Amino acid sequence: MAKEIKTIGVLTSGGDAPGMNAAIRAVVRKAIANGVKVKGIKKGYKGLLNEEIIDMDKQSVSEIMRRGGTILYTARCKEFMTEEGQQKAAEILKKHGIDGLIVIGGDGSFRGAQKLSALGITSRRFRISRRRRAMSPKV
Repeated sequence: MAKEIKTIGVLTSGGDAPGMNAAIRAVVRKAIANGVKVKGIKKGYKGLLNEEIIDMDKQSVSEIMRRGGTILYTARCKEFMTEEGQQKAAEILKKHGIDGLIVIGGDGSFRGAQKLSALGITSRRFRISRRRRAMSPKV
């Protein structure tokens, strides 16, 4: 039987992309509706390693839909690419009582989530595509 998740973390990683704030808002609202606490991790994996972790509630995600970028900010992190950095990140998540992690980003972000999953952290990935489709019809 899977462990019950009581607290999740959410972070954005990689470059900013449209829809990141909408994804953060959806995660926070859905989690709270299901009785799960949410902690926001600022500046992606770099912020995780620096323990830049904040409590999030419905108020913290109100009025974010019109804002560009990501309210949690994002940064690249070479330290997290190392085995030691990944182990430190897993320990920090456990220290803060975070049972599961929602990672919003691209392929590199997903690979980071996979590494944490291998260390016992439940993770889910939400990919935000940066590809733009042409608006004109094909002829």
